[in-house]
Amino acid sequence: MHAAAGFELIIAMFLVIVALHHVARRLSLPPAAALIVGGGAVAFIPGLPAIAIDPELVLVLFLPPLLMDGAWFTAIAPFRRHMAGILSLAVGAVFFTTAVVAVVAKLLLPALPWAACVALGAILSPPDAVSARAVLQRVRLPRRLSTLLEGESLLNDAAGLVLFRFAVAAVVTGAFSLGAATGTFFLLVAGGIVVGAAIGGLWVLLLRRLNDDTLMIAATLLVCWSAYIAGELLHVSGVIAVVTAGLTCGWFQHVVFSASVRIRALAFWQVLVFLLEAAVFTLIGLSLRGLLDRVGDPARIVDTMAVPVLVIVAAVVVARFVWIFAADAVVALLRRTGVIAARPLGGRAALVMSWAGMRGVVTLAVALSLPETMPERDLMLVTAFAVILVTVLVQGTSLGWLIRRACPAEDPTALPPLDLHAAEHAMFRAQLAAVERNAYDDRGTLIHPQLLRRYTVRATAGEAFDGTPEERTEAIARHFDVIIAAVAAGRAELVRLHRAGQIDDETLHDLEHDLDLEELGAVAAKG
Repeated sequence: MHAAAGFELIIAMFLVIVALHHVARRLSLPPAAALIVGGGAVAFIPGLPAIAIDPELVLVLFLPPLLMDGAWFTAIAPFRRHMAGILSLAVGAVFFTTAVVAVVAKLLLPALPWAACVALGAILSPPDAVSARAVLQRVRLPRRLSTLLEGESLLNDAAGLVLFRFAVAAVVTGAFSLGAATGTFFLLVAGGIVVGAAIGGLWVLLLRRLNDDTLMIAATLLVCWSAYIAGELLHVSGVIAVVTAGLTCGWFQHVVFSASVRIRALAFWQVLVFLLEAAVFTLIGLSLRGLLDRVGDPARIVDTMAVPVLVIVAAVVVARFVWIFAADAVVALLRRTGVIAARPLGGRAALVMSWAGMRGVVTLAVALSLPETMPERDLMLVTAFAVILVTVLVQGTSLGWLIRRACPAEDPTALPPLDLHAAEHAMFRAQLAAVERNAYDDRGTLIHPQLLRRYTVRATAGEAFDGTPEERTEAIARHFDVIIAAVAAGRAELVRLHRAGQIDDETLHDLEHDLDLEELGAVAAKG
């Protein structure tokens, strides 16, 4: 297939994505499920060339921006507060699931080497960030559960990928050292944090010197790939580097972005992430044809692979239930004995967390990257695809229903110290102070009574200016200069409250968005 035909196929895929999303919304279906099924159906259209997925390209193309998007909007304070729970899911659950799958695979296929069994477990163990985001956008969860699931989706890929690489190396070389692997794992994570923090710091310094909105948005877009590629080139975790860079950029974007850049960048980023997420699920469906072409006769899957595949899929699902409920029981026991103050999730919340283990593009890409010499490679590919289908089509589509039935309670300790209304009043007070400083001329005469009234009682009434057109233009310019100063004061107060831990990220983003719109309107009116 020549390059032009490939480009035409990509455009056709995005047109199909738009159509499938529209149909999914009209039928109240999860878009991820519709895209996988639709992509699978499109793959078998007569005359359509087979889609060959390069696993390395899939990881470097899709994973960094989608991880960056999740990290950018991650609430730092809850993320830090629930770090123990996040690591339990992102590392503990991944390792435990890998071990369970490895044992089950060894029992089902005694001839399969242990290293290959571990490789299969590492492929299937990490829930996917893209799949988690696609489902979480359609459901409403208590803040603590959302934080745990989002944090898990950001970090668990690193654990799964490191396990996979060690297992594959053990298959190829026949040697494996648990101590060396553990030390290398922590070294890769620490290195990824350093690289990501450095990239994020460079981004902050760069944006303080750029005065062009387009260049600032372009530089922000390139951060995710720069962090991932730099991490991989330095042989540390590219995933952790992207997450760290995203957290850094998300923390500082409130003070380095202007209102114009923030509004435009958010709109651009939302469209980009939508297309990338949709393309991921469509490619999963399209890859079905290539998988069947490789395996050969579909009857072979049913006759020789059905039983082990179904048992391993069940092991993946059950392992998550076992880990989460066991970990929650340990937390409850330690709380009762006074060792820790953390609250357990409770049965209903643990049930929801256990069911929210969707797999996606990382599982598929890593499975496709298996070397040709890997024992039972075809079985591993079929199992990976089956796990993706079951978790996305079954768990993903029923998660909303389960949440509504379970009604997990909000953790009272997760509520912000200062609520939205209190933060809004603090912002208004800062704005009013700025108006009072600028609403009087040098002789102490009030020259902007409407502004003072507006920021005192939030009224919108205006008053016409008298005089010549030139005087009117000058007065209007001064009028909107005061508005811009008030917006800047309100934003500075919001950032101060956020840095002091008095409001959470969601409150900051909501109120800052209102200020951005107000500033853009003032700038446009003044101009």
